Amino acid sequence: MSRPETPRHRVRRWPLLKKLPLALAGSAVAVPVAAALSVVVLDLIEQSERKNRDAPRPGSFQAQVEESPLSIYTDGETLYADMLDAIESARDSILMKTFIWKDDEVGQRFIDAFNAAARRGVKVFIIYDGFANIVVPRSFYAQLSEDINVSRLPVLDKNLWKAPLRYTGFNHSKILVVDDSVGFVGGYNIGSMYATKWRDTHLREVGPAVWGLRRTMARLWNEDRDPADHIPWIAPDGWNPSVRVVANLPVELVYPIRNMYLSAIDRAKDRIWISTPYFVPDQQILQALIRASERGVDVQVMVPKESNHVISDWVSRGFFGQMLDAGITILLYTSSMMHSKTATIDGQWSTIGTANIDRLSLSFNYEANVEIIDSGFAQEMEKLFRSDREHCEEVSAPEWRQRHPMARLTEQALKPLRPML
Repeated sequence: MSRPETPRHRVRRWPLLKKLPLALAGSAVAVPVAAALSVVVLDLIEQSERKNRDAPRPGSFQAQVEESPLSIYTDGETLYADMLDAIESARDSILMKTFIWKDDEVGQRFIDAFNAAARRGVKVFIIYDGFANIVVPRSFYAQLSEDINVSRLPVLDKNLWKAPLRYTGFNHSKILVVDDSVGFVGGYNIGSMYATKWRDTHLREVGPAVWGLRRTMARLWNEDRDPADHIPWIAPDGWNPSVRVVANLPVELVYPIRNMYLSAIDRAKDRIWISTPYFVPDQQILQALIRASERGVDVQVMVPKESNHVISDWVSRGFFGQMLDAGITILLYTSSMMHSKTATIDGQWSTIGTANIDRLSLSFNYEANVEIIDSGFAQEMEKLFRSDREHCEEVSAPEWRQRHPMARLTEQALKPLRPML
C-alpha cells in the first residue's frame, strides 16, 4: 500500500507548485527568444554568401487625377534627383520627415541642399527618427545650418510618463513638402543603398493631398512648442478630393490607415493586389483578406523572399498555411530586397505610402499613406504590380505543406512575437 500523505509531505510540494507558473512563463519567453536568436545567426551566415544585387527598375509611371499630376517612382536615383531639384527650387518653405537618413554620399547631398535653401532664406523644418539613426553620428546632422529647424524624435520622449500612448511610436514617415505645392511620400529612406539595391515605391503629387502631407508634419512639429515656433496652418484645397492623405498620428491617438485597408478590402469584388516588405497582420486584417478570397476575389500578397529583417520573415511565414488554404496567392520577390508599401483593388482604389501591413505600422508608428480613387491611376499601379510579379516565386500549397519540420517548429516558436512586429 502507498503511504498516506501527511501534512508535512504536502508542505514540501507547495514550493514546487508555486514555482510552476514562473517556470512556464520563463519557457514561454525563452522559446521565442531562442528561436529568434537562431534564425538571426543563420541569416548572418547566409548573408555573407548573398550577392549584392542591383534592384530591378520597372520605370516611372504617370497619371492625372482631377487637378493632381501624380508620378510613381521605382528608382531611388531618379527619385532623389527630383527631390533635390524641388529643394533647390524652393522659395518659401521645406518640410521633411524621414525614418532613416544615412551619413553617406546621398545623405550628404540632402544636407548640402537644405543648407543652401536656408541661405536663400527658405524656412526649413526637419524631423528625423532617433532610434532608426542611432548608429549615425550626431556630427553628421550637426552640419545642418543653425537657421534650419531640426527635431530628432527621441527614443524615449520626456512626456512618456504623462501619456504613454501619445508619446511612443517611431517616426516611420518619409515625407517631403516644398512650398506647400509639391509633395513626396513613400517607402524610400535616404541613403545610397536604397537608391540602387532596394526595390521600393514612392509618389510625387501636386494638388490637394499636399495639404494632408503638410498637416502630418505640422501636427507633430507643433506639439508642445511655443505658438511662435509653429508651422502655420493653411486652408486645404477641398473637402473630399480623390487623392487624400491618411496618416497615423500617435500624438493625437489617431491610427486611420488600418481602417483604410479594412474598408477597401471589404469593398473588393474582383482583385486585391498588395505589396509589403513585412507582413504581420492582426486577425482583423487577415480575416478580411481570407473572406475576400473565399467570396471569389483574386487576393495576391507580395513580400520579399529574404527581407532585411529575418525574424519578420519567419513570423510572416506563420500565416502562409492559413492564407493558402483560403486560396490567397503568396508571391515571394526574389531579385532584391522589396520595400514597397502599395495596394490596388478592383482597378479603382490604390494606396502608396510608408505603412507596412504589420502591427508596428498600423497601431504604433507615425505613418502616411496616400489613398487614390481613380481608375487611370489604378491601371498604372496594376502595370507596376505585374512587372514586379515577373521577379517573384509563387508559393505552392502542396510544397508548403511538405516543408521541413524544423521550419514548422520555428514558425510556431515565433508566434508570441507577432504583437511586437
